[in-house]
Amino acid sequence: MTLARRRVVRVPASSANLGPGFDVLAAALSIHLELEVRETGTFAVQTDLDIPRDRSNLVVEAFERLHPADGFEFRISSSIPLSGGLGASAAAIVAGLLAADHLFELDVDVLSLASELEGHPDNAAAALEGGIVICEGLRVHRLEPPMGLEAAVVVPAEAVRTETARAALPATVPLADAVFNIAHASTLMLGLATADWDLIAAGLHDRLHQPHRAHLYPRSAELVERATAFGALGATISGAGPTVLVWCRYEQTGAVIEALSRETEGWATVMRASIEPQGADVREL
Repeated sequence: MTLARRRVVRVPASSANLGPGFDVLAAALSIHLELEVRETGTFAVQTDLDIPRDRSNLVVEAFERLHPADGFEFRISSSIPLSGGLGASAAAIVAGLLAADHLFELDVDVLSLASELEGHPDNAAAALEGGIVICEGLRVHRLEPPMGLEAAVVVPAEAVRTETARAALPATVPLADAVFNIAHASTLMLGLATADWDLIAAGLHDRLHQPHRAHLYPRSAELVERATAFGALGATISGAGPTVLVWCRYEQTGAVIEALSRETEGWATVMRASIEPQGADVREL
């Protein structure tokens, strides 16, 4: 028997919440994980990343949700930082599910399974759909990113566990804070839909999660508050943090990245990342 089945899956990073859209809004970013699955007759995980090389690997766990990984080799490469906030786990889960789904022609609901494994749909939805997404439960509404919108991501070297960030949130919030976030999320989405930079900048503020987590990553929180001083439209904590998503117009991005690199020298890495319109992609080899 010829063992020839191969798939290559490419999945973008993602930034969830986008400020006021807690657990609802997310955007795909032009930083990618790439997975090649080859039928070799032997199970193996090949990667240069600091991740498990056994069946506890997230890609393999997701794959095995649909089919045993026996006889398959998984080659994983990724530019998505693992320190938290850029959807690395969602990208791994989506990659594993898509590989199995395509290899065995299963036609499963990948978003539903990925959301179950992740615990929430926002990162997985952005990774699958690309662009900017609004998650209404498992129903996803996609928005094309406006031309000229770019981002810089500030990735601290010191990670914060998602569980720790979740635990920092209060069980209830004041009505005024809920109203504040509804107003700002609405303003942000109108700005994104109409490419209105002033509305985008005005809509990036949050009271539901960022203030409650600021003590976990004070330098990241300070960057969010000072983002406009660097020439950006504004900034948001990416997902549960500590990564910061700095929103820029195309012509601003270079100068913003230079300023941020000087400001964060010694404790964080700054990367350029556009909003990625292309969602996860699978190729047969």
